[in-house]
Amino acid sequence: MTRQGKRRANVRLLAALAVQESNTVEFIQAREDEVQSLAEIRAISMKPSLIALGRFDESRVRNRFLEKFDPKNTYKIMLKNELIGFYATTDKGDHLYLNHLYILPQFQCKGCGGSVITHIKSKASSSGKPIRLAALRGSDSNFFYLKHGFVKTHEDEFDIYYQFNQVS
Repeated sequence: MTRQGKRRANVRLLAALAVQESNTVEFIQAREDEVQSLAEIRAISMKPSLIALGRFDESRVRNRFLEKFDPKNTYKIMLKNELIGFYATTDKGDHLYLNHLYILPQFQCKGCGGSVITHIKSKASSSGKPIRLAALRGSDSNFFYLKHGFVKTHEDEFDIYYQFNQVS
């Protein structure tokens, strides 16, 4: 590689590191009174995938979340004091289940989701449990989970299921 090529590669690496550093996210437990704003984030985040599958329904996408919302297991994802998404996990005894992970589209592909997954992996690792989840078939989230080390375990009509096993 030429000196100029090395310089360009170093500039790209430094720019990527600067983006990651500026995207330090915080996790704050959700409150009951925030359920509507979280349901809206879910709807916005899922809309492109559901439209592509011909399954988008304004009410259903929110109501499915509202029916099962549990603030004890739900954490807001904050970036510079701005709500950019949320995640929810449930301890199922033999594994940690990732019920939800939604990040607003304008904050996707910037390292925020990877920070969330790293955080969840750390939680699961401390208990020695695998992480399991389901992702909507046809959603870009499937590529995201594979990129972060999850392995497909099975599929059904609408979802693809994944598991991440802790390395011993």
